[in-house]
Amino acid sequence: MHEIEFSPRAGLPGQRETQATVSGDTVTVDGIAYDLSAVPEGGFAEADGDQHPFRGRIARSGGVLRYCLRWRFDPATAEPAQPEAMPSAALTAGPVPDPIIRREGAA
Repeated sequence: MHEIEFSPRAGLPGQRETQATVSGDTVTVDGIAYDLSAVPEGGFAEADGDQHPFRGRIARSGGVLRYCLRWRFDPATAEPAQPEAMPSAALTAGPVPDPIIRREGAA
């Protein structure tokens, strides 16, 4: 199980929005798979640098992986004010739902 919080960031013009999926201990973000199986039960990992989508610690407790993803969005379709940290989504497999608050009528 993955419990994911979101840290929204406006992308640059023409930049793709973040897309992610979960399968087992792996989260795939924008086509890059991140295997989190090395995070021990009751422990955590720190993602080094900024060449990854994670913000803060990646932890495992009770078999649940908990982490925060930086989530890039298109400012043309999103509300201008997005919360700094958004509520979490709990997933065992499949696509990560888009957490962005969209402008009314935006696709």
